[in-house]
Amino acid sequence: MNQIKENFLIDSETIFLNHGSYGACPRPVFEEYQKWQRMLEIQPVRFQTETVYSALKDSRVALGEFVGCEEGELLFFQNPTTAISNVIYNLELKSEDEILMTDHEYGALVRAWNALGRRTGANIIQQNIPTNLVTEEDFINAFWKGVTEKTKVIFISQITSPTALIFPIKKIIKRAKEKGILTIVDGAHVPGQLDLKINDLGCDFYTGALHKWLCAPKGTSFLFVKKEHHSWMKPVIYSWGKNGDDPGPTEFLQDFQWQGTRDMSSFLTIPKAIEFYHECIKPLQEKCRQINLEAYSKFQVALGTSPLSEGAGWIGQMVSHPLPIDMPEDLKKILLDDHKIEIPIFEWKGLNLIRISIQIYNTKKDVESLMSALASLN
Repeated sequence: MNQIKENFLIDSETIFLNHGSYGACPRPVFEEYQKWQRMLEIQPVRFQTETVYSALKDSRVALGEFVGCEEGELLFFQNPTTAISNVIYNLELKSEDEILMTDHEYGALVRAWNALGRRTGANIIQQNIPTNLVTEEDFINAFWKGVTEKTKVIFISQITSPTALIFPIKKIIKRAKEKGILTIVDGAHVPGQLDLKINDLGCDFYTGALHKWLCAPKGTSFLFVKKEHHSWMKPVIYSWGKNGDDPGPTEFLQDFQWQGTRDMSSFLTIPKAIEFYHECIKPLQEKCRQINLEAYSKFQVALGTSPLSEGAGWIGQMVSHPLPIDMPEDLKKILLDDHKIEIPIFEWKGLNLIRISIQIYNTKKDVESLMSALASLN
């Protein structure tokens, strides 16, 4: 058995190639999670009125250092969808204002933006980004064609969910800032997969999931809010705020941090998850990327379809690849039931895609098993 895989709680009999959906929590981090939960249950009142706030600050400080921003600019949310929905709630848009995004964005959030459009009359523009891009300039030119005088917000993924492409977003953010366009980045797949320095990017908002590639417990995500927006960003749910037990340091943080009784133990594991990343994940990341690049090439042979990207620069630890039209409709079920392979298959823009994720518990043998199974069905 893969000894590294023993550090994780995932089923040892399953070839788990779907880390990108919900992550997988390693034993040391999960034990830290349970430690905090036990502390909560031993003395719930003291924990919820005193202990949790100093521990949350420790998590914000550790995360701020990890993602490259000040701890006072970070809010904790259960997932990026909730975080971005809170930003959407605060936007004051008028009829015919435009929100520009790519056509590679996460479906749930596209749905949230469309709901905003129906409510306000704002136009949601999904700019076509071809899948045969070669250079960074190709991407920038393709996206910027969608910018008009009516563009008020740019919403963009740093790593896309359906197509698993790394978008070079820094120059887009710079151009947007020059035109006074608000920038909101969906970085759900970034923390723990790419080096992240939010302040260097220069965006207004940034969300990331820590339960994916950083391997924190499920329901551990964050929202970065640039300081200049703290005065107008308000929570969807108001609770005690400055009248409660939270000592601060700011009313902005007080308003968001306590939103009624909930178990915040997952957020308190962040320092441990970062420690696990530095000790166990980071030393093996390049190996993961190399295995993923091999999968990128092998998909083309096993499936006989063209890739979504040209060159390795668009790829991290995930690859999405088009399936041929004659693949069984229940391919996902076949792979799991008959081959013990857990991997996502979904539709995007008329294509059926299969998306592989490579984390440190995966091996070349896992990829070979997948390719063999696919070849037998093609």
